[in-house]
Amino acid sequence: MTAIAGVHARQVLDSRGNPTVEVDVQLESGALGRAAVPSGASTGVHEALELRDGGSAWGGKGVTRAIANANGEIAEAVRGSDAGDQRALDELLIELDGTPNKGRLGANAILGVSLAAAKAAAADADVSLFRHLGGDEAHILPVPMLNVINGGAHAQNSIDLQEFMLVPAGAETFAEAMRVGAEVFHALKALLHERGFSTGVGDEGGFAPDFGSTEEAIEAVLEAAGRAGHRDRVAIALDPAATELYEDGRYRFEGREEDGEGMIGFWEELSGRFPIVSLEDGLAEDDWSTWRALTERLGGSLQLVGDDLFVTNAERLRRGITENVANAILIKVNQIGTLTETLDAMKLARESGYACVMSHRSGETEDTTIADLAVATNCGQLKTGAPSRSERVAKYNQLLRIEEELGDRAVYPGWDAFPRHRH
Repeated sequence: MTAIAGVHARQVLDSRGNPTVEVDVQLESGALGRAAVPSGASTGVHEALELRDGGSAWGGKGVTRAIANANGEIAEAVRGSDAGDQRALDELLIELDGTPNKGRLGANAILGVSLAAAKAAAADADVSLFRHLGGDEAHILPVPMLNVINGGAHAQNSIDLQEFMLVPAGAETFAEAMRVGAEVFHALKALLHERGFSTGVGDEGGFAPDFGSTEEAIEAVLEAAGRAGHRDRVAIALDPAATELYEDGRYRFEGREEDGEGMIGFWEELSGRFPIVSLEDGLAEDDWSTWRALTERLGGSLQLVGDDLFVTNAERLRRGITENVANAILIKVNQIGTLTETLDAMKLARESGYACVMSHRSGETEDTTIADLAVATNCGQLKTGAPSRSERVAKYNQLLRIEEELGDRAVYPGWDAFPRHRH
């Protein structure tokens, strides 16, 4: 009864008003799964390829070709397949596309079908998605990384670094973590207003003030935490998206220019001054030798996350493990294009002592798959934006529901999610 009876894809809008793919998968039993595919702004060159139409309509960002592929070739190929056998389904989709980056049919079309099938199988079994994917072992809620100050490609402001995240690791439960995060977020809004900064928000729900430096942004978040009475309960995580700052072997930001050694020194000095628990993409996506040096210098005391570096790709992660590069991987399902490949990358990371951080994209929808996936895999960390904008809050609300469903079995790891950090 879990055989796929039909696939229907449609064009919907993401949180930036750009088209994206939504897919319904219906099973012979009548069970329905629906998934919407997110889209990134600062995308690594090694990511799976989302298929866009080009031309003038929607600024070239239409997805009618991807939808036609989902409704045509993909739907025909998967009809009759068992949605309960995720690996077999995803391998069929990969083979059908036949390219290394899913560029023929589109990673957006393929991922939509992959995720919708998983949701349909969960619906057929009448269980939550996190239980369907993780079974009885799924019980760890993630520590949220709330992107409260947006810069770089996520905001039109003076800040070159992309994300300044508030991490409520000192909470006892996920629900309490959200209260801490929301209270600091509102205190930060008041602080910015007092200082004459704009309190408009960027793509991921965080504020986008014209601060003069990285230090000023971090200090503002920590001051807001103090005003809210939570200074000792929060830490900072950074995602500078350094690939965006890199050109001809040099990193240019905030009026300065650094080589690789200079960047390592910058992060070392910053993490020595502030309670930073995680640094994501602190170097460019193909600056492997400097990444190795950064890991040797700071890997014992700081979580070093590869996003553009690894793009949720087991092969790139395997190289990182071999060369002792980074100690954590960011997980974005649309970087690789199927649920199975996502889970395989996470399994390799865990077996190699690398942490996993589940992540949204800057172009999001109301789809909450990643919230369930974070709990299903017990990864312990999640990035999905500020406690602002409904496409971000939808994921947090889903985690509140999951925490309630788990009851006494729910575990919030808190500071233990960052074992390298000496709180």
